[in-house]
Amino acid sequence: MAEQKNDDARLALNLSKIKHKVLVLSGKGGVGKSTIAVNLAVALATAGKKVGLIDIDLHGPSVPKMLGIENMPLDGSKDGIKPFVVGDNLLVMSIGFLLKNQDDAVIWRGPLKMGVIKQFLADVEWGELDYIVVDSPPGTGDEPLSIAQLIPDADGAVIVTTPQNVAIQDVRKCITFCNQVNLPVIGVVENMSGYVCPHCGKESDFFGKGGGEEMAADMSVPFMGRVPFEHGVVEAGDSGQPFVISSPETEAGKVFAAMAASLLTLKGRKAPVIAGPGNFKIAVPVDGGKVSEHFGHAEKFLAFEVDRTKNTVSGPEELQPPEHGVGVIPEWLAKEKVVVVLAGGIGQKAKDIFTKHGIEVVTGVAEKDPAEAVKSFLGGSLDSEGGACSGHGYGGGCSTPGGCGSNG
Repeated sequence: MAEQKNDDARLALNLSKIKHKVLVLSGKGGVGKSTIAVNLAVALATAGKKVGLIDIDLHGPSVPKMLGIENMPLDGSKDGIKPFVVGDNLLVMSIGFLLKNQDDAVIWRGPLKMGVIKQFLADVEWGELDYIVVDSPPGTGDEPLSIAQLIPDADGAVIVTTPQNVAIQDVRKCITFCNQVNLPVIGVVENMSGYVCPHCGKESDFFGKGGGEEMAADMSVPFMGRVPFEHGVVEAGDSGQPFVISSPETEAGKVFAAMAASLLTLKGRKAPVIAGPGNFKIAVPVDGGKVSEHFGHAEKFLAFEVDRTKNTVSGPEELQPPEHGVGVIPEWLAKEKVVVVLAGGIGQKAKDIFTKHGIEVVTGVAEKDPAEAVKSFLGGSLDSEGGACSGHGYGGGCSTPGGCGSNG
């Protein structure tokens, strides 16, 4: 148990030093996911950002080959494993560095894979990073699920597909996976989209064109762009020279750079509350069907139960608050297994009492629909002001008779 706590503490510390976390996913193999991950990471590093690149495709690691760093040894220290450094700004970690022979097969089951992925995050000396890009294997199995659970505050996923229906059918499942694990979709990339002959200039659509964009529109997620099929991309991957560096003037090179530029506008995301065993509840004080502006005077509370195992939310259950008094409501909600309260405002002294009872209070949520507020909070996209109840300062008393602060 103590070792588990130490592992979790190292993981939390490492992740706290990384501003943005981007997962590159696909429900289909062979769509060029590693190519997208490598070129996005290199483009961000070229833009002057400190970038980490993790290859968690444990059975088929491609990142070392694509960066020309195969068979490179890793150094260790008393503080952990040192990632391999490429240029000035790119740090890389892959199981490929740890194989004695590149032909060796990694034959592991789920728990062992989860442990290694956690080590890549917790035991590698990443230091302060602007971005970390994670290259995942195809599908919605152990590795994507593990990384989504280990990085609950990930900015989101870049979903890679090719235009043809046989790929899109599987990639749609990947978007559904993201919805089920509360992982935002940053955008869909349509790779190998059209081909222009370098000799005659004639355009052909080997795999079709536009299917990824249509899927993104149909599933209401952003579309990041089309990467055309260019023979130079294949050569760049085999030679270890990222295409965004070797051929920036080409159409594909420009698209890679534009997609990386779009990641520079990410605002970050607060981790949803999913740590710990068992289910928990989120309580929302309500007036007139909306989140109450004055916490201590809400007509009722709605409680939503979150199942950590199934990633589902049930409810709401209507709760009638007890008579007001200092410490009464926090104690009551704690007994109801509430660990988060979404509210319009509350005094700082009252907020401190809630904290002592193990309850996080998120303020500035007044006038929102309770169910939508809970959904946004769990997804890390809740637009809250973090302010206190209207009429009082951060640590002062509410102007309403009785005061929100006094009702803690």
